[in-house]
Amino acid sequence: MSHLKAIDALLLLMALIWGTNYSIVKSAFREIDPQAFNAVRMTIGSCVFLGLIVGIRRLRLAQAGEPPRDGAGSIASIFHTPAPLTRRDWISLAGLGVIGHFTYQYLFIGGLARTSVANSSLTLAATPVAIAFLTAALGQERVSRVHWAGAALSMLGIYIIVGRDVALGEDALTGDLMMLGAVCCWAIYTIGGRQLMTRHSSVGVTGLSMAIGTLIYVPVMSGRVRDVDWAGLSAGTWLALVYSALFALVVAYTIWYASVRLIGSARTSVYSNVVPLVAMATAVAFLGEPLGASKIVGACAVLVGVALTRIPGGGS
Repeated sequence: MSHLKAIDALLLLMALIWGTNYSIVKSAFREIDPQAFNAVRMTIGSCVFLGLIVGIRRLRLAQAGEPPRDGAGSIASIFHTPAPLTRRDWISLAGLGVIGHFTYQYLFIGGLARTSVANSSLTLAATPVAIAFLTAALGQERVSRVHWAGAALSMLGIYIIVGRDVALGEDALTGDLMMLGAVCCWAIYTIGGRQLMTRHSSVGVTGLSMAIGTLIYVPVMSGRVRDVDWAGLSAGTWLALVYSALFALVVAYTIWYASVRLIGSARTSVYSNVVPLVAMATAVAFLGEPLGASKIVGACAVLVGVALTRIPGGGS
């Protein structure tokens, strides 16, 4: 039970990191191209992950005797598992890299650059709904009438939040639609990694899939990276880049997948409901984003809808 309490505390830390990351990243976009920013932070994150993977492996090999075979539910298995990577595993990792890192990151950063922090975070708050219905489509979970009602309420909330952006301009609406695409990518990424998590560590799966996604992302965005006046960036933008790479990618991603491994995707995704609350509060405080009645109503609809989809059973 102690490791369950620990993972709950870590999930709250993850929500705090991701919630504050929205405003930190968006503030950096005043000086730097969003996709160039993302290419560099993904490179930093991938290098840190690969360094951890190599370092942990060498540490375990240096230990006397046969390394212990950690079970899938142990804390140690988050960082290291002795199972070798098969050809099928590498194919799965490549798929996760393309969907969960290259495509998701492109949509997330592009959407955040075009729309508000409130819209971005509240749209992504619907991720547990997408995860619930994707697992249902795969035959892993039954969808009840209460769950359908929760999904409908969440979608209504998103419409209330983003519907006004049709009148605000094409750019804001494009950003909202990109965020909806990011929701789908993150749901696929989360569920797609579950099978790998039964045999391999969270750090290994996350780090290798991120490295694959980064190897695609950086060449595609190389022109944007070259156009940035890196020497002219302020200290605040550099701090935002380092914070977002080390905490929003390395620390928070590790917590997310470690939790999926230990307690499952359904319970893990519930904690993503805290993210928009932190994100909206920091955006109002530090970016001066307005928080009108429609966004408050939409936020309530999204979060209540998500809560309904997480009711066990939920009636027939």
